[in-house]
Amino acid sequence: MSEAPGLPAYVTRYVADTKAALQEGYLLEAMERIVPVLLKARQDGRTIFFFGNGGSASTASHFVVDIGKATIRGDGKRFRCVALVDNVETVTAWANDSEYAVVFSEQLRALAQAGDVAVGISGSGNSSNVLKAVETARTMGLRTVGLTGMGGGKLRGAVDIPLVVPSNSMQHIEDVHLLVCHLLTAYLRDEAPSASA
Repeated sequence: MSEAPGLPAYVTRYVADTKAALQEGYLLEAMERIVPVLLKARQDGRTIFFFGNGGSASTASHFVVDIGKATIRGDGKRFRCVALVDNVETVTAWANDSEYAVVFSEQLRALAQAGDVAVGISGSGNSSNVLKAVETARTMGLRTVGLTGMGGGKLRGAVDIPLVVPSNSMQHIEDVHLLVCHLLTAYLRDEAPSASA
């Protein structure tokens, strides 16, 4: 008797559901809008801020290490990336002394400038602190990108460029968000025009 009953069928189903969430059309459409924004940020020396909660927080950090490091080519300009989730002291100070809804927006108020880019990541599209940060970013003159799923939630209409994974499964949404990270990183490294220092 198998120690993992039903596992083969579950793996098959999970892979099929993930493939269903990986529709080339919406990915390409979003990439064609996101890539120029990131390239302009690099060329102009602007900062790209990433933020999210839970699994999306780890995705935000993953974006920073991949785009910030894995896209380096020679002595050309580099992407300036910051994950607002990575300073736990600052996050918890704002959460404790004010409220959790402002843990990202207050950091943007201190660190960001007009022309920077804010990338909010929320599987549901309804995380209050992500929405607040996007609102603050737009008020400050940042370009805004949202990675979400489940129909997009409020984030879809709050950002300049939404990427909405067509799934209601948080696991599949997060799978695709991480694939987007790797797709962007590989393209920016291998195919995108380089930027002179």
